[in-house]
Amino acid sequence: MSSSRRSSSPDSNDTTDERKRKRMLSNRESARRSRARKQQRLEELVAEVARLQAENAATQARTAALERDLGRVDGDNAVLRARHAELAGRLQSLGGVLEVLQMAGAAVDIPEMVTDDPMLRPWQPSFPPMQPIGF
Repeated sequence: MSSSRRSSSPDSNDTTDERKRKRMLSNRESARRSRARKQQRLEELVAEVARLQAENAATQARTAALERDLGRVDGDNAVLRARHAELAGRLQSLGGVLEVLQMAGAAVDIPEMVTDDPMLRPWQPSFPPMQPIGF
């Protein structure tokens, strides 16, 4: 019965063929748009990868610079700590000597020291105040 229905009317075959053709064209157009969207998304992702790689390189360079600065500051800090320990030891020794002299009843007159060593003048810093590091 279904075969007789199909062959019974040539107009219905033309209509069915026309529907198939339209549907096929519609599917092709839909596939073309889908491929275009996919290509656009791929291009966006490639651009984002390039941007992120550049950002990563800049961040790595900044990190390397900060690590160099940290190494320098750590070295300076170690020198200052050693100098502080040396001066603290000297001060303690001098305090002991003064105490012995005072206990012995000796008059102790300490002259003003003239020196260019900024470590011996802690109330007069020889360097500009430290500024916080901004990120």
